[in-house]
Amino acid sequence: MPHCAQQLTSPVIPFKQPHQVDSKTANDVMSYIDLPPIIEKMLNVSETVSDLNFSVGRAPQVEVNGKLVPVDVGLKTITPYHTEVMAMALIGDNTEAVEKLIKTGSTDISYSLPMRSRFRVNIFRQRGTLGIVMRVIPPQVPSLSSLNLPATLGEIIELKNGLVLVTGPTGSGKSSTLAAIINKFNQEKAYHIITIEDPIEFLHLHRVATINQRELGSDTPNFAMALRAALRQAPKVILVGEMRDIETTEIALEAAETGHLVLSTLHTIDAAKTIDRIIGMYPKNEESAIRTRLAQTFRYVVSQRLIPRADGLGRVAAVEILKSTPRTREYIERGEGEGRSLIQAMEDASLDGMQSFDMVVERLIQEKVVTKDDGLAYSTNPHNLALRLSGFGGGSVSEEVQHSVRQPAAPAVPAGMPSASVISKY
Repeated sequence: MPHCAQQLTSPVIPFKQPHQVDSKTANDVMSYIDLPPIIEKMLNVSETVSDLNFSVGRAPQVEVNGKLVPVDVGLKTITPYHTEVMAMALIGDNTEAVEKLIKTGSTDISYSLPMRSRFRVNIFRQRGTLGIVMRVIPPQVPSLSSLNLPATLGEIIELKNGLVLVTGPTGSGKSSTLAAIINKFNQEKAYHIITIEDPIEFLHLHRVATINQRELGSDTPNFAMALRAALRQAPKVILVGEMRDIETTEIALEAAETGHLVLSTLHTIDAAKTIDRIIGMYPKNEESAIRTRLAQTFRYVVSQRLIPRADGLGRVAAVEILKSTPRTREYIERGEGEGRSLIQAMEDASLDGMQSFDMVVERLIQEKVVTKDDGLAYSTNPHNLALRLSGFGGGSVSEEVQHSVRQPAAPAVPAGMPSASVISKY
């Protein structure tokens, strides 16, 4: 295979329009390269490979514990032609994906390596060439316990309606957490569940629940249309891959208000910013109304950050949990201000299963699971956390700091606080 790969010396093949792509062209091009063995070799680097990266000008790389590592698969330097060939192999006869790539510059697809792994693939244009990133999807649907997530998240399956949001940056494990929650529903509740994903990642088999999974592109053109249709499909639970725009957000809120439990994600850094993001989608003159609706419909906001372990063996998930209580609903409806901080509400309600990022990070540092430098780098308020760790921090924060970072200092971590999740791979 390696010596065949090095024969790829033809000029770049421009990506054709969808109607011009045919199986003969793809097969002729792919006669020069066999992609599955390359992927296999990259996966064999480590059990904790999270992403495969094909970038022009570099060797193929895998991401292991947050760091890119080059892999020798016979391609010392990837050329534009290589990524064109790989993209054609991954897309196959999915003309909608090709059309989206041409029109928007990127496309998302799913790819399966039989008997080995599935991938969420993003193909994108950069500087006139194609780049490819393949996110590894574990073969087994995870459970909350296998991810070592806080036990309080198991309570979500008892909810009858409302909005549950899992947030965090790209690669923080949002999809895995949602899959684990759906898996728990599937094991314990005889519900009809609909998922709308871009693309489908974890494949859920029908067990106690009946789960129908729809993929953008092949099953539905967009989240909003699929979500509106889901309201007529009698589901108890609806999973929306991402609340990307105001239309999807509005329909999700309507679904949550009319007796459905809606699970979704947002790319926000913490619970407070999640609330701000949703409110900010609406015109200013509708702020009061959307605050009231959001306060009444939200049930959980779960935010995640992955922090490198001190021993170098993977990463730790720090999980912030905001639950719906009379206090948190009031703060969302009236807005945060002096003495009305969602962060403080979480830190004061640890016995109810709530916790802030800095509570978790402080505990991880004290237990030497993460280094102090890494913990502070991933904390919400590094200054206050550093003071607490040094023994000089108090139970409150100055008004100036409170207004600049939107949170007071956390008190000492109460005994029995849920431990942070320890994960080697998401």
